[in-house]
Amino acid sequence: QVQLVESGGGLVQSGSSLRLACITSGFTLEHYAIGWFRQAPGKKREAVSLISGGYDVSFVADSAKGRFAISKDTAKKTVFLQMNDLKSEDTGVYFCGRKRGTANWSSGELYDYWGRGTQVTVSS
Repeated sequence: QVQLVESGGGLVQSGSSLRLACITSGFTLEHYAIGWFRQAPGKKREAVSLISGGYDVSFVADSAKGRFAISKDTAKKTVFLQMNDLKSEDTGVYFCGRKRGTANWSSGELYDYWGRGTQVTVSS
């Protein structure tokens, strides 16, 4: 069955780095785009980044540009989110999700499977 499992979260200080991993199974990664979203307490889930299934086209939200980078290892069926220069406003639960294509990548309702999330807490 389709599964996405996030890992790599933790408690870090402002200015630190973390690398999140989304380990996928049950489908062909090259056929789907994988996106990262985050949700802070009391806030709506927001899109962070996405990488396409093929050609490695990627998108990054304005709030993360210049600090976050998305990549994938197809052989390991894993998508990574490298987060540098973390800020307190980056705190939240980070989820990865699967969708067909890259259009409207920031619309969470277009994703059909999600992982359970990994907590990222950045202390100032």
